[in-house]
Amino acid sequence: MAAFFNNNFKVLIRPLKYQDLDWLETLDIETIQVQPSLGYISFREELKQTRYWFRLIEMFNQFPNSFRNYRKVYIAELLSISGDPILKGFIHISPFNINLSTWRIERIIVVSDKKQYEKLSNPKELGAQLLRYCLGIICEARTWILEVDINKNDFLALYRQNGFQPLAKLTYWVLDSELLWTLSQKKINIPNLMPVSNSDAHLLCQLDCVSMPPLLRQVFDRNSEDFKQSLLVSIFTKWQQWFFNKEIAKGYVFEPQRKIAIGYFKLVLSKDNSQSHQAYLTIHPAYAWLYPKLLVQVAQIAQKYPNQNLEIVSADYQHERETYLNELGVNRTKSTLLMSRSVWHKLKEVKTNELYLSEMLQGLHVNRRNPIPDRFF
Repeated sequence: MAAFFNNNFKVLIRPLKYQDLDWLETLDIETIQVQPSLGYISFREELKQTRYWFRLIEMFNQFPNSFRNYRKVYIAELLSISGDPILKGFIHISPFNINLSTWRIERIIVVSDKKQYEKLSNPKELGAQLLRYCLGIICEARTWILEVDINKNDFLALYRQNGFQPLAKLTYWVLDSELLWTLSQKKINIPNLMPVSNSDAHLLCQLDCVSMPPLLRQVFDRNSEDFKQSLLVSIFTKWQQWFFNKEIAKGYVFEPQRKIAIGYFKLVLSKDNSQSHQAYLTIHPAYAWLYPKLLVQVAQIAQKYPNQNLEIVSADYQHERETYLNELGVNRTKSTLLMSRSVWHKLKEVKTNELYLSEMLQGLHVNRRNPIPDRFF
């Protein structure tokens, strides 16, 4: 809990409480400033899920568990000398990798009521306070990432002023149902198309690392454990699919000669026409010809479900993907900017300056026992 003073008012930042959910549900999405989320669950669906599980999550958070850092939400209150507190906004953060070295800012929402903004000397001050609070309270984080719409100039300025730098430009595309049906009619042959399991985590990790530039690889800092699902996570994912009437299909393409994965897809399907289908594709740069075939495979799977549009995303370093989507005539919906900020300055050096051979050569263990004296000693 942190308090920031501003003239006659005090901004209090605290964790989310159950009674705050009523205020969040009253917010009009059109009158708040919101950045895009990387997840496939909408803002309303997250509120519904949070209300359903809030008491249980609070109880489990008292003990170490895999869901302890699943959702961290902090509320900003405006306190005056005389008067009730006014809820001004909130920030939602989550860990990006299992090592907790990289965290993601899912969204920042600030109520855009001009009458309430007049009480603050700077309209951007509340967003900056929320950011600084999270950067300081999460001690495990070395790097922070976020995604922001390129047309949100106020948020872009806010993030740049707080040390965030651009990593990549992301473009969102929508394949309409007619184009999706046309793609599904093509005949393709994808050999070695495998289902995804925990035993394939090291293959998917290698594919993920080789498919992105070195800077993104360093920022994401993912290993094979990030591509595994524990039993609790699997149960929770199944519950999400049932609760929100969704289905998830996964698969990857295995290259037997090099013994690597060269393609991967994750398809989030809507069963009740409430939301468009969403696809996430990862292709090995040396096998760019696989992308059209994998997209056809995704279109064929989507035909088994209600007729809906398909949303996909591409990065500016994936030139072949964007060229192919332009040739198909796919509609661009929005462009976002992936940004990051390092907080290495918070870490203290605890190792000595001595460099041991065991740190340089893995598997080599130096014998630190005292030498046994021989007869000539």
